[in-house]
Amino acid sequence: MTTPPTFHDQVIAILPKLRVQALALTRNRAAAEDLVQDSVCNALSAQDSFIPGTNFAAWMHRILRNRFISNLRKRRDTTDIDDVPSSVFASDAPHEDRLALKELAKAMARLPSDQREALVMVVIHGMSYEALAEATGCAVGTAKSRVFRARRQLEAWLFGERPEETARAKTVASHAPGARESTGQVDRTPL
Repeated sequence: MTTPPTFHDQVIAILPKLRVQALALTRNRAAAEDLVQDSVCNALSAQDSFIPGTNFAAWMHRILRNRFISNLRKRRDTTDIDDVPSSVFASDAPHEDRLALKELAKAMARLPSDQREALVMVVIHGMSYEALAEATGCAVGTAKSRVFRARRQLEAWLFGERPEETARAKTVASHAPGARESTGQVDRTPL
């Protein structure tokens, strides 16, 4: 009478079939070897739950398949957002966005160079007004004024403010206490 194979003998006998199944699941030889190794470790730690006389191959294949699914879930659930390439999140800008950016670029090009420079340094580079004033050799108030005027002019051009609305706003501003005389024209002289 022959003795039934031991648990360890059955594990060794099933290894080639597990490798084939793992390779079919992962499509990567190194990942397949890792999957087989993890599955055998799981089987060894759970050998008390195997009922002798039942289908050992089916039990092992089920462990391997479950381990593969668990690995997929772990990878998906534990991915840190900082580890994901930005190209995953990037998408082509809709047509309207591209048009708006082109319009903004044209409007920026129309600004006087001192205002454009001030706006870029403060808004895009995040420079403080004090640092801008130091970099451009002007007073802090002048730096603030340049950024303000650039923003105001871009807003007028981009949102289609009509000349009479601009004139009305200037008239209201000129009647404010402490306001300078307004000529009704855009003042392009540096402060």
